[in-house]
Amino acid sequence: MKKTKEVVIEKFLLFSALITILTTIGIVLVLAIEAFKFFREVSVFEFLTDTEWTPLFTKKRFGILPLLSGTFLTSIIAIAVALPIGLTIAIFLSEYAPRKFREYIKPSLEMLAAVPTVVYGFFALTVVTPFLQTIIPGMSGFNSLSAGIVMGIMIIPIISSLSEDALRAVPNSLREASYGMGSTRLQTAFKVTVPAASSGIVVSIILAISRAIGETMIVAIAAGQQPRLTMNPLVPVETLTAYIVQVSLGDVPHNSLEYRTIFAAGITLFIFTFILNNISHWIKNKYREKYD
Repeated sequence: MKKTKEVVIEKFLLFSALITILTTIGIVLVLAIEAFKFFREVSVFEFLTDTEWTPLFTKKRFGILPLLSGTFLTSIIAIAVALPIGLTIAIFLSEYAPRKFREYIKPSLEMLAAVPTVVYGFFALTVVTPFLQTIIPGMSGFNSLSAGIVMGIMIIPIISSLSEDALRAVPNSLREASYGMGSTRLQTAFKVTVPAASSGIVVSIILAISRAIGETMIVAIAAGQQPRLTMNPLVPVETLTAYIVQVSLGDVPHNSLEYRTIFAAGITLFIFTFILNNISHWIKNKYREKYD
């Protein structure tokens, strides 16, 4: 009887794993097939080098660079906000905060990740943008700066939580050796603990970047829907995800070239996030082999 239960549980776990794998394969196949149909009509060279993206206009241009620039601009702003704050929180919780305080504050920080992104988007549009416009009068009502700042707030828990876990995993013997040599707590934190946990910190940053690149609602609401090749954070831009939302909810006929642009944008987004996630796994495994 006991053996039968174990077999059933084992088969159920295998079935669950297969569902995950098959779902991923299905998503990749749909993206690849539809993107292939798109690239039969639009050259890959034009897609990667043209500086205009106007597939819904009368004069159609299919350069992905404006969407990529909007995606990377908002992501850079988000990381610039989240990295110093998240890493500071992680160091404080790991090296300075009392254990009981850490047990209460860490779950509270992680609750930020549970807030619906549409709420963050409206917060960026109705609170952050008007506030920034009082400081920067020439700022547009839709812009990448406010979207990036709020997106950075959203991904702070990813960096702070994963980095704190990495810092806590550093053996106490390293800290004690540092204290024994006369180092202060601050010196120990930044010259011993952080370097020792650097692999976990880097992985948390890469995962946060992947999360920022794939964010949809914040940029769709607050950044605007004007694809342009610019690094000016004060003007409207459009990201890959925002464009996919725009076309999916619009009046574009299915199976048309214009509709297939969302699959070309989707597979571009998939490739970038796939590369970033694999880099994070490679870094994690490399450092694990180094210290094993």
